[in-house]
Amino acid sequence: MNNKPSSEERIWSVLAHLSALAMGVGLPLPIAGWSQNRRKSNYASFQSLQALGYQTLGYTIWILVMLVVGVVQTLDMITKLVVAAESGADFDSLLRMVTGGHFSITFVLVGVYFALPVVGAIACAFGMDFRYPLMGKRLAKYLGYASTRTSEEQTWLVEEHEDRWVAATGHFSVIILFWGLLAPLFAWMLQGKRSLFLKFQSVQAVIYQAGTTLLYFMAGFLYTFGVVVFIVTIGFEGGPRLNTLSGLIGIIFFLGSLLISMFIILAVPLLHILGQWAGYKVLKGDMYRYPIVGRLVGRWVTVPLTDSVSD
Repeated sequence: MNNKPSSEERIWSVLAHLSALAMGVGLPLPIAGWSQNRRKSNYASFQSLQALGYQTLGYTIWILVMLVVGVVQTLDMITKLVVAAESGADFDSLLRMVTGGHFSITFVLVGVYFALPVVGAIACAFGMDFRYPLMGKRLAKYLGYASTRTSEEQTWLVEEHEDRWVAATGHFSVIILFWGLLAPLFAWMLQGKRSLFLKFQSVQAVIYQAGTTLLYFMAGFLYTFGVVVFIVTIGFEGGPRLNTLSGLIGIIFFLGSLLISMFIILAVPLLHILGQWAGYKVLKGDMYRYPIVGRLVGRWVTVPLTDSVSD
């Protein structure tokens, strides 16, 4: 006989979905919901894991779609403006129309991203078995989740796949600046003692993301420091002293800091791609190790090379 989820199950599920509105800050909520309800409620555990996936893997896909749309919009705008300039059409009116259309598309994409978790929260508030488009059915099959609740002996979600999914989302969250650290950090804190596999993957994801975030701040600091040195060396009064030794040193220092900052900013997306690759490999069942970081963490957390391990 089918039963509706209890009030507690629904509350955890609603909070897990609504946490997506916090744009990264809410990542601990679905992890806490899963940790609190695993082996107690398949419904709340699945909804929490699904919400976690939407905020990490789903966010990554959404960002990629936004980038593609942005590139297409920019090329379309340039093409239309060039044609308008050559044909003598009203350039200003066309520019306003094209810009307005592009902002409208961006607004719709942002609205869709936030609307889905709200719909999920409302559905869970009424005890419905909500599934995100594309991801929901695949995740349910991966976790061995059945939407029907019977009086027969309870079959829990596949533990190994739960751990892989949470570990993978910890890697996927690298694309979320600073706040992405919360996903692997809370997975480590709440379930690290139970699963050595999850602990290892979460610890190295925390270190990897911390290093990536540090590079962002380092790039900003170097650029700002270069600007300050440049302003100080060329002087504040009597016009810029560009032809003096101090002015030349300021220019060289500024250009050097600018080049280093640009190199770091260009390298960070490659680190994001590596994080996505790590998540994919973990999800497929591999014991992925980041270069250098994985070896260092492996000296502390000893796990098998291929499978997850639970204490």
